[in-house]
Amino acid sequence: MRLKFSLANVLSTLILLMVVCIPSKAQKKDKWSLHTKSKKAVAIYTSATEMYTKDKVDEALGLLDDAIKKDKNFIDAYLLKADIYFRKAEYEKEIACIERAIAIDSTYFVSAFYNMGVAKFNTGEYAVAIDWLNRYKAKTRSKRSKAKADAYIVKANFADKAIKNPVPFEPINMGDKINSNYDEYWPSISADGEHLIYTVLVPRNEQAFIEKDLQKNVVNFREDFYTSYYLNADWTDRVEVVSINTDLNEGAQTLSADGNWMFFTACGRNDTKGSCDIYFSKRTIDGWSKPVNIGGPVNSPFWESQPCFSADGRTLFFVSSRPGGIGQKDIWKSRLIGYKRDGSPFFGEPENLGSNVNTSGNENSPFIHHDNQTLYFSSDTWPGMGKMDLFLTRLKANGDWQEPQNLGYPLNTSNDEIGLVINAKGDMAFFSSDGLSEKNTGKDIYKFEMPQEIRPIPAAYVKGRVFDKDTKEQLNAYLKVNDIDEAQTVVNAESTDFSGEFLFCLASGKQYGLSVEKEGYLFYSSYFNVADEASVDNPQVLDVYLSKIKAGERIILRNVFFETDSYLLAESSNVELDQVIKLLQLNESIKVEIGGHTDNVGSVEYNKQLAKRRAKQVYDYLIAGGIAKEQLSYKGYGQSQAIDSNDTEEGRAKNRRTEVKIL
Repeated sequence: MRLKFSLANVLSTLILLMVVCIPSKAQKKDKWSLHTKSKKAVAIYTSATEMYTKDKVDEALGLLDDAIKKDKNFIDAYLLKADIYFRKAEYEKEIACIERAIAIDSTYFVSAFYNMGVAKFNTGEYAVAIDWLNRYKAKTRSKRSKAKADAYIVKANFADKAIKNPVPFEPINMGDKINSNYDEYWPSISADGEHLIYTVLVPRNEQAFIEKDLQKNVVNFREDFYTSYYLNADWTDRVEVVSINTDLNEGAQTLSADGNWMFFTACGRNDTKGSCDIYFSKRTIDGWSKPVNIGGPVNSPFWESQPCFSADGRTLFFVSSRPGGIGQKDIWKSRLIGYKRDGSPFFGEPENLGSNVNTSGNENSPFIHHDNQTLYFSSDTWPGMGKMDLFLTRLKANGDWQEPQNLGYPLNTSNDEIGLVINAKGDMAFFSSDGLSEKNTGKDIYKFEMPQEIRPIPAAYVKGRVFDKDTKEQLNAYLKVNDIDEAQTVVNAESTDFSGEFLFCLASGKQYGLSVEKEGYLFYSSYFNVADEASVDNPQVLDVYLSKIKAGERIILRNVFFETDSYLLAESSNVELDQVIKLLQLNESIKVEIGGHTDNVGSVEYNKQLAKRRAKQVYDYLIAGGIAKEQLSYKGYGQSQAIDSNDTEEGRAKNRRTEVKIL
């Protein structure tokens, strides 16, 4: 942050000029009077402020030079020039103006010492910056001003140390199939690394762009989406996402883990609730569906942008300027709670991520990794290299976020760094930059190998398709994954209605239960151990066949567990049994039998009685859950109906099961 006395002085001076005449030489100088006795200089300076407020900064600079010619000691003109050069990021020229102002009168505007410290920081002269900031602290009595100076001193110390200890960083341009002469930025990639969508700043008048006819203001731009797929070890030529792109701006998008959902930002549309809102689109056989505004409570009369949808399909992270936050723009999150009639998701009341992420300044570009524990974002206030730096924070066991860690230099620089995304494995990152190309083609998309110390937890993924068991028709169905140990849902996902495909990510080293459901069908149940059966490099592939509700069909309850050599239900069984209750409540006319099955370890009679007791336990749970006795029966089959060999542990595990059979 930079103290802009000059602009405040300008506005106050303009007000005074409208009310009273310009102070004469004899009048006593008050705090808003200008540091000159030249009326001609004041008149030119006033014109310069008008140009500045109209965003005509070059014209303002010319007028300020004219004002200084009338009075070479006109401090206000030097200070306003410094503000303009700061805005233009021409820091050496800013420094020259501040030096001249301080040389004329160091007591006139004490905050010039602070501004000099910031300017020296921006030129990478960190020790000099700290000296100026300490001089400013010695001259001001304001605790708030001292705190601002201290914040920059912390930044300067961090930046100096970071440059002396760079992190490994070797960016690779993604190539001509993705990048062009236009600006490409804000990449989003599916969990399998095969689907890339990004934002491109395209000219509305391409010929004017080619001719570089910028002086005539012929060229103006809009943001559109383009996509590419990774096939046969290479990216396909990019194509425009015509079903979403309009003559307005679409940008700052995020993909779901399977690449089938997209949330993005659009501004100024007829259905927006505020200046910018978040929209939703779904991949269909004909392309992306017509975008819909996701509405409140996520979208508000304020600014919402830069969504990121978690890989578990349950949480939307986004940036908002709404009141009730910590700073100017904060990162918020909202839970998925259901679906609207048009099939678009509906989210609950947003929650602020708190002071371990958000600051009094600006945070943006959140990216929650597929591990659902590591959050990457940008901030202009946490200690960094300059403007927006990239940070990471990890979720603690109690649900709080750790204090953010700067990703380091040269990944972070004195410029803005935003829009970082990382693959599911956690070893490759994608971002946009305009300072790495020798061809000077503007912003391009790059990839680089993530340094080990700032990697997320590798996340495995499971992919497959859902079919009708009899017709082999590909089905749109809802998938739910439960953490067996925690007995809670960790993933919500959906298969596409045109291909039946699904993909979801899971943290490695855990046991999970999968259920797949569709109206009119029995739900499907599966159990797997990610540590043993799936990895990022070798994902588990699973085809699911759903049976329509009819007599003779059965569900194997893979996620119903009992204590070892006992008929007592394990608590981790509750999630799956509650799903059975839901199925029976929605289909009150059907009657089912709960069947208990064992392996061949033990006597035939023992196994039969154990199986019967286990079936009775499930029967009792369903009745306690509100299912009528008339819908239920139970039976113990023991080892008599094996579905696999009892000669292996894997086969015996499959034979130990509970089934629900439609009678």
